Amino acid sequence: MTTLIKFTIDYVTYVAKGGKQFYLWMGFLALFLIPWAYGNYQQFTQGMIVTGLTDQVSWGLYLANFVFLVGVAAGAVTVVFPAYVYKYEPLHKVTVLGEMLAIAAVVMCLLFVMSHMGRPERLWHMVPVIGIFNWPNSMLTWDTLVLTIYLLLNFVGGFYFLYQKYTGRPLNNSWYLPLIFVSIVWAISIHTITAFLINTMPARPMWHHGMMPIRFISTAFAAGPALIIIIFLIIRNKTALWIEDKAIDMLSTIVVACLTIALFLTMSEVVTELYHPTEHSGGLQYLMFGKHGLNNLVIWFWVSLIALIVGWVLLLIPKVRKNYTVLPFICAVLFAGIWVEKGMGLLIPGSIPTPIGEFTEYSPTLIEISNCLGNWAIGFLILTILLKGAIGILLGEVKQANE
Repeated sequence: MTTLIKFTIDYVTYVAKGGKQFYLWMGFLALFLIPWAYGNYQQFTQGMIVTGLTDQVSWGLYLANFVFLVGVAAGAVTVVFPAYVYKYEPLHKVTVLGEMLAIAAVVMCLLFVMSHMGRPERLWHMVPVIGIFNWPNSMLTWDTLVLTIYLLLNFVGGFYFLYQKYTGRPLNNSWYLPLIFVSIVWAISIHTITAFLINTMPARPMWHHGMMPIRFISTAFAAGPALIIIIFLIIRNKTALWIEDKAIDMLSTIVVACLTIALFLTMSEVVTELYHPTEHSGGLQYLMFGKHGLNNLVIWFWVSLIALIVGWVLLLIPKVRKNYTVLPFICAVLFAGIWVEKGMGLLIPGSIPTPIGEFTEYSPTLIEISNCLGNWAIGFLILTILLKGAIGILLGEVKQANE
């Protein structure tokens, strides 16, 4: 216990120290917490009336971010899987960094669930047995439950690895490796359950098809590695921790492969829905071309699609994919494109038209936007703290003092 306390103190002490750029970054993120606190106060005291959500469109920006971030959390397995299943050494050295990303992403997911529920005291209803939520029939409760378990798996696995590295002791693989393999399977399950959350609604024809889980997984394994590539390249440039080119090349290859599947599924959906359009095609028609004069999402759809196609084509070219100056910008464009396609471009048209054929457009309010930006800022604050401490331990700058 004494060693664990020292580990915690040394970890926190190391994280608190940094240069000018570190403090500017943390201060920049902290600025978003001011409108976030005000926005949450307004929402908690006045209710969901301060948002743009309505009876017709009850799922908006909060759950759009939630759905996307579940994929980012699951996408962290693209580091863990090659490292432990295929013994890919370049990624094995930095696997713990992927686990830190998973922790931060799941925290953001839970923050968006809280935002969507309106008030934090309602969260106890999500707890099985003691809550009054319709569990086990409620898919949202299942989703929150598997996310919480995934958070615990990554927290235990990641910090156990760091603790053993800190003390200089070997890993106990008799239980550590099974934990890692369970977390790999669990990463796929969390996004599968998220897909089930929306594709089990027969009244929402845009979501109600069996392709949704594989579409979720493919976009998750494109967006997650894209963000990890950006993080790895920043770490290489800003710290003494060197991440091998082979590790980044493996992740960029995964991005290309999964993005190919995602784009193919998108094309399949467009052809299926629009070749012989029915009343069930209304959501996609609204998204792509607008309908009844409502077209707020049209520009978002086409910009996102163009960004994904251009990024995909560029990454198919080996010289571009291995140009580490250009690569992070391509990954940033892909990350943003998938956020639009998988978030607002999937959640909102699923509610438009409504099951009774109503067309009501949704636009998020400044309260929603500020709350979302604040949730992202909290996530990146946590991610920065987790990564900085993990890097210090991997470099040997944070280790148990010899007594």
